Amino acid sequence: VVEYATEPGFRNPMRISGPLATSEADLTARTLLTGLLPGQQYHVRVAFENPEQRRGMGAWMEGSFRTTSQQADRPIRFDWSGDTVGQGWGINPDLGGMRIYEAMRQRNPDFFIHSGDTIYADSPITAEQKAEDGRIWRNLVTEEVSKVAETLKEFRGRHRYNMMDTNVRRFASQVPQIWQWDDHEITNNWSASKDLSGDARYTEKDVRVLVARGSRAFLENAPMRWHRQGLAERVHRKIGYGPLLDVFVLDMRSFRGPNGYNRETTESAATAFLGNAQLEWLVAELMASRATWKVIAADMPIGLGVPDGKDAQGRPRWEAIANGDGPALGRELETARLLTRIRQAGIKNVVWVTADVHYCAAHHYSPERAVYKDFDPFWEFVAGPLNAGSFGPNPLDNTFGPHVAFQKAPTAQNMSPFAGYQFFG
Repeated sequence: VVEYATEPGFRNPMRISGPLATSEADLTARTLLTGLLPGQQYHVRVAFENPEQRRGMGAWMEGSFRTTSQQADRPIRFDWSGDTVGQGWGINPDLGGMRIYEAMRQRNPDFFIHSGDTIYADSPITAEQKAEDGRIWRNLVTEEVSKVAETLKEFRGRHRYNMMDTNVRRFASQVPQIWQWDDHEITNNWSASKDLSGDARYTEKDVRVLVARGSRAFLENAPMRWHRQGLAERVHRKIGYGPLLDVFVLDMRSFRGPNGYNRETTESAATAFLGNAQLEWLVAELMASRATWKVIAADMPIGLGVPDGKDAQGRPRWEAIANGDGPALGRELETARLLTRIRQAGIKNVVWVTADVHYCAAHHYSPERAVYKDFDPFWEFVAGPLNAGSFGPNPLDNTFGPHVAFQKAPTAQNMSPFAGYQFFG
């Protein structure tokens, strides 16, 4: 049962009876509120009732949100970041849990973009873990997070674990969220070339099985509208915030070719990253947008090298777009085509936000510095992690001419949240 009103006392609220929350979807549920007034603060409360009992209503859980104004009458503030509970750094009760979520809430954002790695299905959480300087990090632990996620129950348990944190729950009750995914919702650096045969932690070696289970758990827990029955669920979507802002959420995981050497000279299925259908969708939506600002929410940066070990020939294998300095090759060919299409269409005020690399940075891309030059300059902003290990900085790839205007990275790799290198934008 959902009630919502424009005042916190809930006098004369609107009331909706939502769908049943059953074990089929791990007791998750969602309902759509329609007819909301623009530019309005709403108060909402949710309770569950047992349909098999006459007096089975549970306790109310309250929250609030603001709807988008249809006038450019006030600025829009949003947070973004990514990479939650990675590398075994979980909910530490000694620190009061994931306090970065409380810091984000206090910024009073209109919404939050989670840029992916909403869980770390491949990072077991133990009761204690040694941090820098010999300090001991203590974790809350559940059965599902004590090993790598393989079963549907374990993937679901990863999402439930994060919601055990009071900071995360308070944040979720007051800040609308836009989620996208990356690799750790399934397993590290997954693609069609992922090989788990040598990873003793996994008894399920078929990555396709893990993808099916992990994606189901993600969709059950992600705060997003499901498509009508018979249509494939998808992560990429456009969300409008009035005349000032449109947000274009990308999926850089579902349609990519296998991670590999990434130095092909012509485009093919092997070099796909967004995939052609998603690229054409993005260009069409950008061209149709009348918003002043177009924010592209990506789950990986464009010009940072993100390695993924070696291929069978001993050559570097790449997880993201970049593949080292030089002309556009491999996945960069698709990115070059996208950036050129944006320039040719005269689309202005395009800004990219992302996470993934576990440090923060501001990158300015310009054809004046680039090897590939057929695009307009743009900014990319990187944030994260959220209660995970800190890494970086990653090497720049000069193909699209990135310049580091700002960055802050840890002094050593996989520093714990104790060290403070946790970032949101």
